[in-house]
Parts: sequence; structure tokens; C-alpha cells
Amino acid sequence: MDNLLEHLKLPAFTTQDLHVDVLRLDKLHPIVSGNKWFKLKFHLEQALLSPGSPILTFGGAWSNHLIATAFAAKQSGLTAIGIIRGERPELLSATLQDASALGMQLVFINRKEYAGKDDPAFLLQLTQQYPGAYIIPEGGGGKAGILGSEDILKGIDPDNYTHILCAIGTGTTFLGLVRASQPGQRVIGVPALKGMDTIAAVDHGNILTPEQRSRCVLLPEYHFGGYARHPQSLLDFMNQFYRQTGIPSDIVYTGKLFFALCDSINNHFFPAHSRILVIHSGGLQGNQSLSVGQLDF
Repeated sequence: MDNLLEHLKLPAFTTQDLHVDVLRLDKLHPIVSGNKWFKLKFHLEQALLSPGSPILTFGGAWSNHLIATAFAAKQSGLTAIGIIRGERPELLSATLQDASALGMQLVFINRKEYAGKDDPAFLLQLTQQYPGAYIIPEGGGGKAGILGSEDILKGIDPDNYTHILCAIGTGTTFLGLVRASQPGQRVIGVPALKGMDTIAAVDHGNILTPEQRSRCVLLPEYHFGGYARHPQSLLDFMNQFYRQTGIPSDIVYTGKLFFALCDSINNHFFPAHSRILVIHSGGLQGNQSLSVGQLDF
């Protein structure tokens, strides 16, 4: 994947003698974008062991995961069911319209029910309602998603870097990157949600060893008010960053990631001579929720 590496040259980076590369996973595929391909691949392998059984997963109106799952399921000859957070609106979002067009069955449940998406009793109820369904956790999480995320660093030489940065939603990609990293490296996560201030909050399944946890750093102050919140200051930064670098970002994850990168460098967070790898996890389709003209790309 060396062809997906893009070197960034911004004045503050040069002044502090920092080497910064972006791994442009957003260029991997027009629909199964960014980290979604990695998180889904082992889930799909498991689902295909029972051909004819549906895939069932979860997401909101603008979920990158839902549209990626709908496309991947169609390509694999699998039926897909999406459990959607919230009541069915009169007009579906562009994401849900596309997912439906790809053959995904959309099932809307209220937010209180949706909050129990990881509850064993609720999952048992779903398996009774949809016999044989292979359930993929929200965002492609679970052990299969983490295992797939470990492959993100394959195809490049991760030893070239002292620091690896990524956005955090469910934490799946972050955990996979930590497990694939080397002792002495720092893997820095930028949570897009409130309340993910500790490694225990991200690694609630205790996937990481104590030594692997020692490689982790969280920058929890860049959520801009919470999940999917995108004040004008964030949009202004995303436009400026695009004009400077030509790299588009999304309002949920990577816009906040690149803001955290630049702000941290401006605050001299990284030692001189650091070599930084930033993971662009895709998700650009979520920008369709914005009014036309709010972004330059």
C-alpha cells in the first residue's frame, strides 16, 4: 500500500523537523472506503461459511459501516439487514437510500431499544427473529474487526514511524493498530465521542496486553462537542486543510483527526525528528449530510 502514502509538508511540520505521512485508505474503494474494508473482511469470511444466511448489523442514518456492509454483502451474494437507530423518517438519508438500493433490508428501532444493541438478550431476540443471521457489531467491531484492522499496516513498513495516529469511533481500528504496532511506538487515538478518556473505555474487552496498553495515547479533547458534532470552526479547518494539502476529510472522524494532528504539532506535542503516520479512515460519504457549499470538496 505504499502507493497510498502521501507526505505532508506544512510549515509547522518542517520547522519542528517532523516527518508526517498520511495513509490514504479513503482511496481504496469508492464505497467500502477506508478502514471498512479491513474491518469487514473476516466478518464476511465467517458469514460465507453459512451461505444463504443473512448478515445483520447496526448503524445510524449516515453510517459509513451500513453502506459498506450493504455493498460488500451484495458483492458476496449475501442478504443484508440493517438495524437503524431511530424511527423511520419520511425521507431517508442519502446513505440509507443507497443501502436500500443495494438490497439491504432496513429495520428501524427507537433509540432506547438501539442502546441495547450489545445486550445478549436483545441479540438472542434478533437471532430468533432472523434465524441463522450472522451479526456484525456496530461499526464492524468485535474480534474479527480488530483482526482485520491489524492488516492496515501490512504493505507498508510501519517501522519507519515513531507515532501512528487514527480516529476512534468504536475503537476497533485503534485496537487493531495497537496490536500490529511495535514496542516503542506510540499509537495515538483521537476519540470522536465524549467519554472515551481512558484506554479502559476503549479496550473494554481487555484485548490488549499491559505492554500494548503502554503504547497507547488518547487525545480526548478534540470531539468538538460529541459524536457527529461539527461546529463551523471544524468546517473552516477542514476547508483550510484541504486547500493546503488537497486531502478531503469527514465531519465525524478524520476532520477531527487532522485538527488534532495540527493542533498537537502547533503545541509541540511531538519530539523533534518524530516520524508520524496518520491513518485516513475514509467515511467521506457522511459529508452528504451537510448543505451544499459548506465544504470546498
